[in-house]
Amino acid sequence: MTKATSCGGVVIFKGKILLLYKNYKQKYEGWVLPKGTVEIEEEYKDTARREVKEEAGVVAQIIKYIGKSQYDFSVGNQLITKDVYWYLMKAESYYSKPQKEEYFVDSGYYKYHEAYHLLKFHNEKQILEIAYNDYLNLKNHNLWNTKKY
Repeated sequence: MTKATSCGGVVIFKGKILLLYKNYKQKYEGWVLPKGTVEIEEEYKDTARREVKEEAGVVAQIIKYIGKSQYDFSVGNQLITKDVYWYLMKAESYYSKPQKEEYFVDSGYYKYHEAYHLLKFHNEKQILEIAYNDYLNLKNHNLWNTKKY
C-alpha cells in the first residue's frame, strides 16, 4: 500500500461554494472540490491555496483548517491510501476558470444544498457540511468579513 497526501479547499463567496466539474476521458465524471498533491517541502496551507488557484483560477484566503478525509483507490494493481487536509477558504469574487489540463471542464459557485447534491463523493459532502456550518457560525457572529478568525 502507498500513502499519498493532498490538500484542498471549501471556497465560499457570498454564501456560495466553488465546485469543479471533471471529465476525464469519459471514465471519470463529476463535481468535486478543488484539491491536489502536496509538493516537496510545501506547507499544507500553501498546497490548498495553490491548488485552488491552479484548478479553478481562484485567489482565496484560508480562514481555518476544517478536517481530514481519507480514501483508497487503485492504480493498476497498487492500492493507494490518500489523506486530504481541508481548509475553509474565502474567495475575492465569483470569478473562476477551470483548468483544462487537469480535465476540469466547468466551474462555478453554488448554494449549499445544490453543492451538496452535486458533489460526487460522500467524503467531500461530509467536509462541505463541516465547512458550511463553520462559515454560518462565523457569519452569525459577524466574523466572516473580518480578520478576527
